[in-house]
Amino acid sequence: MNSLTRSFLLGLSILLPVVLSIQLIIWLFTTMESWLKSLWILLLSESLYFPGLALLSFIAITTAIGILSRQSYLRQVIKLPGLTMERIPVVRYIYSTIKDFLDLMGGKTFSDQSVVWVKLPQIEGKLLGIVTKQGSEKGTKLSDMIDEEEVAVYLPMSYQAGGYMLIVSRSQIEKTDLTPGEALHLIMSAGLGQKTLN
Repeated sequence: MNSLTRSFLLGLSILLPVVLSIQLIIWLFTTMESWLKSLWILLLSESLYFPGLALLSFIAITTAIGILSRQSYLRQVIKLPGLTMERIPVVRYIYSTIKDFLDLMGGKTFSDQSVVWVKLPQIEGKLLGIVTKQGSEKGTKLSDMIDEEEVAVYLPMSYQAGGYMLIVSRSQIEKTDLTPGEALHLIMSAGLGQKTLN
């Protein structure tokens, strides 16, 4: 019976990530299709609309926004919807949390945002974290609250979208060559099945 249970759990560990990934992709595509379909039907007659047109337009629009955002003179215009959302009282917390998390996963820099080992005096081990703010970089609420020789480090937790922000001195951190995206992937999977990081 134990052998069957182990076989089931092994099969589940192989199958579940595939199924959930496919479901997430299907959900994203069907959501975009349903949102943009009504817009296309307004622009075209319903007889000219074909399934997949909304999805193709979403891919084209997303790619175009990515290309245009690289142009310095258009960057501020493209950022306007996001800046507007950041001014709406309740929406700004949801928007900024999602944006910060996606920026972090994508490896974008907030400050120096280097991936570091954090050494705590109470334990012999060390924790992998990401520097989000430095006390030497004044101008933000958090960096103004901490000393110049201190840094704010985000310590993600394995197998959940959570973590801790810890303020430590520079002497307690040791830099690594990992990007924030690689570090998050490594931590969230607890390093299981990670032969190499691409």
